[in-house]
Amino acid sequence: MLKVNKKVEYALMALKFMVEKGGDLTSAREVCDHFKTPFDTTAKVMQVMNSHDILSSVKGIKGGYTISADLSEISYLKLARIIEAKEVKSICQTNKGLCELHCDCNIVNPMSTLSEKLNQFLNSLSIQELLFGEEFSDTNQLCPIKDIVKDFTTNGTQV
Repeated sequence: MLKVNKKVEYALMALKFMVEKGGDLTSAREVCDHFKTPFDTTAKVMQVMNSHDILSSVKGIKGGYTISADLSEISYLKLARIIEAKEVKSICQTNKGLCELHCDCNIVNPMSTLSEKLNQFLNSLSIQELLFGEEFSDTNQLCPIKDIVKDFTTNGTQV
């Protein structure tokens, strides 16, 4: 089972919140107040995204962040690696080093294959696709006008 780091969750929550706000400046405090997430962690995550040009910051008392990258161009794997600031070399690798069973383990190759296939999938999954699904797939624009504006027919006249 894939485990998602809390910091990555906060990044995804902030990005989705910011898109749904329509691109207005958003502060870390606003995100924290809305989702009841810890301020320090959420602010740090937004700073990390800013330093990797996913967000742009506007300084000042009415400052905040805007999304500066195309979320369809950023994969989940890339975002997770940016936020977690680590590169996992092997699925058998832990914070303490290689698993102590590694030399005698009979599933090293299947686990490596599983890891490789998961990484391929997560690298192909864009943040836009993850957060907004099919309605914002490559064939549609972000917040397409056709989804907002409906055709109304009044007395035979299209408005």
